[in-house]
Amino acid sequence: MIKKLLQFSLLALVYLFMALPSQGQGAQNPIIHADVPDIALIRVGDTYYMSSTTMHMSPGLPIMKSKDLVNWELVNYAYDTLGDVDALNLTNGESAYGKGSWASSLRFHNDTYYVTTFAQTTGKTYIYSTKDIEKSPWKVHSFEPSLHDHTLFFEDDGRAYMIWGGGQLKMVELKEDLSGTKPGTERVLIENATAPAGPNVGLPAEGSQLFKVNGKYYLFNIAWPKGGMRTVIVHRADRLTGPYESRVAFEDKGVAQGGLIDTPNGDWYAYLFRDYGAVGRIPYLVPVKWEAGWPVIGMDGKVPDELSLPASKGLMPGVVASDEFTREKGEPALPLVWQWNHNPVDELWSVTERKGHLRLKAGRVDKDFLQARNTLTQRTIGPESAGSTAIDVSNMKAGDFAGLALLQQQYGLVGVTYEKGATSIVMVSAETGSPVVAESVPLKQKKVYLKAEGDFNDRRDVATFYYSLDGKTWKKIGSQLKMAYTLPHFMGYRFGLFNYATKTPGGYVDFDYFHIDDRIANTSKAQAAE
Repeated sequence: MIKKLLQFSLLALVYLFMALPSQGQGAQNPIIHADVPDIALIRVGDTYYMSSTTMHMSPGLPIMKSKDLVNWELVNYAYDTLGDVDALNLTNGESAYGKGSWASSLRFHNDTYYVTTFAQTTGKTYIYSTKDIEKSPWKVHSFEPSLHDHTLFFEDDGRAYMIWGGGQLKMVELKEDLSGTKPGTERVLIENATAPAGPNVGLPAEGSQLFKVNGKYYLFNIAWPKGGMRTVIVHRADRLTGPYESRVAFEDKGVAQGGLIDTPNGDWYAYLFRDYGAVGRIPYLVPVKWEAGWPVIGMDGKVPDELSLPASKGLMPGVVASDEFTREKGEPALPLVWQWNHNPVDELWSVTERKGHLRLKAGRVDKDFLQARNTLTQRTIGPESAGSTAIDVSNMKAGDFAGLALLQQQYGLVGVTYEKGATSIVMVSAETGSPVVAESVPLKQKKVYLKAEGDFNDRRDVATFYYSLDGKTWKKIGSQLKMAYTLPHFMGYRFGLFNYATKTPGGYVDFDYFHIDDRIANTSKAQAAE
């Protein structure tokens, strides 16, 4: 009898613990340890959608989906290409590094999804709309001027507005079809939105995102006082047009810029992001409580390391993924995890000309890697990640260079060059701002294996490059790259597969696969620590 009671009690305890929420044992901050900046979130029923910035990449304006605010997957892009101009095409010596499309606004109104952005590169503001955010093509309206860091807002009466600016924030009403702004409706909404952060203005208040909660309007902005950190400012009003009262709402670890999201069970969070070195700008969730009609952000004013949300299952394959380049009938040519560095030239790449391979063709002569077209990229992920590939170099021409990159202004490359009838494996470092060949090794075979590792632990930001002749035994090549997040590129480091000509176009290479891992070799960790 006692034995049966004990068994029953143990069983009851098991069911009790299964039923309890995982307080502090689930999700970890950051929720995505990868470059996903300028995030905007909405919830439709029990599903969350997020848009973010990828600037000069194509396709652009990514849309992610989640059921729990923690585990995200790419489901769409708002556009294939933003525009047909030299800077976006990498032509005539121009580029859009650090430019392209910036912070977006995401809304759901009258059964339609809207995502908006702006671009100094084209001088325009863009409004994309669709009935099916995951599958449908997007309808687009674009108009001048480019409204910096704007937020789209639909009032209860259906009228649409945009709020934008830096320091001085303005508001304008949009035309009924959203094709432009209504003449005569522009007004100054807040004269000095930076004021709550103090007189030492560094970055004026920007990054506007507007929300209506229980009949009140809440406008989120970010400021960065000189000598301080990125700071969340919230403005509150009873009417859309104001007047607004303001306060500093959050200041910890530089986690800032974003807005509010609620869960179906009534919990509230602020979604924000943090500058975190070479891996990029990474998203955080911070709990929110409401006091006296104000959102109070943080746990005792701090960013918690743990959240009462489901644990992350990792960023693979939802945000990054390996690819064997094998396509079945009806499958997309490239999964959504891939983006081209600038607008691609479609006739110069293929995943069908050689089954199970990505073929990159050199269509013109380029002076350096950053001007080369058709570099295919994926995010690096933290705290560490490795990318590897195998490349067939049988069809290179003299002067060609192809391989695996870690892309940023101060990039690193491991690849194969073809000069004077001979191929060599080389590692190139642009750590100083100019590319330097750190090591060159003769290559006597037509296939070679390449690997790049990024150690982002505690912002160590060190990359190590390897090659292999058999895909099993790896040899370090060149020097370790001290990675640096630079404003001219304004993006975390990305793995990139590349091929370009320096003398004669027409050569091509075949990549057998791309594999990504969230672990790096212990040897590179030890070397980085020295």
